[in-house]
Amino acid sequence: MVKGLLMVKSLDKSPLDLSKSGVKTPVQETLLTPRFYTTDFDTVAKMDISGYETELRAVIDELKADYNRHHFVRDDEFKQGWDHIVGEKRLAFIDFLERSCTSEFSGFLLFKELSRRLKDSNPLLSEAFAYLARDEARHAGFLNKSMADFNLSLDLSYLTKNRTYTFFPIEWVIYTVYLSEKIGYWRYILVFRHMEKNPEYQFYPLFRKFESWCQDENRHGDFFKALLRSQPQLWNNWKSRIWVRFFLLTVFATHTMTVFERGNFYEILGMHPRKYNTQVIEETNKTAAKAFPIILNTNHPYFFWYLEQCALYNQKIIDLNNVQDWGIVKFFQKIPLILMIFWYMFKIFLIKPIDTEATREQVC
Repeated sequence: MVKGLLMVKSLDKSPLDLSKSGVKTPVQETLLTPRFYTTDFDTVAKMDISGYETELRAVIDELKADYNRHHFVRDDEFKQGWDHIVGEKRLAFIDFLERSCTSEFSGFLLFKELSRRLKDSNPLLSEAFAYLARDEARHAGFLNKSMADFNLSLDLSYLTKNRTYTFFPIEWVIYTVYLSEKIGYWRYILVFRHMEKNPEYQFYPLFRKFESWCQDENRHGDFFKALLRSQPQLWNNWKSRIWVRFFLLTVFATHTMTVFERGNFYEILGMHPRKYNTQVIEETNKTAAKAFPIILNTNHPYFFWYLEQCALYNQKIIDLNNVQDWGIVKFFQKIPLILMIFWYMFKIFLIKPIDTEATREQVC
């Protein structure tokens, strides 16, 4: 492994950017920040789900049961002052809260709009997306209240109106949301298990909610798995295999770059960023075998080395962005760094994947 990747970048210790009293200015949008999405709602309305309706109804019944409706409660443990959390720990945790809140709120907006648009044309899917939106709104609200403990909050109405919306075809939405929900499950459950074993790192009660949280993520992923399998064109031809490979790669590369960029947060939790990233990706890849026709070969000797090269060059780009007044020179200096990220991603793409359809009975 590259020695430089053992080092993590500390967060900028500059004062938090506040647009008005207690309201935090949203983080600048980059390739790695949570994005807001829209899709082709008419195409979703015309989707034929009849071949997988039994499985979809079973998952929707679980969503309807709302097992976590009483779990996201700000109990007495939250009712205390948090001014003792200071310095880099405070900044790193606020950064985590903001990005997590933005991500959950992004999901809420997309699912809410899908539910509204499908109400007449596809009532079953409309019902499902309404439950998904309910969960995402609950998560976003809980995170925003946690930010309030640190005398900050996000103006979610401002985000709704002013954030850039990226169009994704519904096929891309299904692939990416399935993966984001499943990787979210593993991210939360691994932190939760670590905190159970090492309670000395439990500096804020939100971490105790991660077990319930990850079960929501898991159920959401199960819904998108059923939706994906209901559409044979998303898994039973050579084009779908290329797309699956591409989205697995981009999700894993993005996760690696994000973890290494904010490695100090995981070190504050007493976790090794590299080991955490490796375990999250390995477990998510195994889980994806239940939905996708192929998965990536994470056992390849260069798989994680290539991913960490992407993180290394991403950090070089971040360092360049922090240099002031370089103008056009900075732009041209970033080009070879970006190309190197794509080069290592391409090398991962060329690693022969693992065929899961051949062993479907064993992994489902």
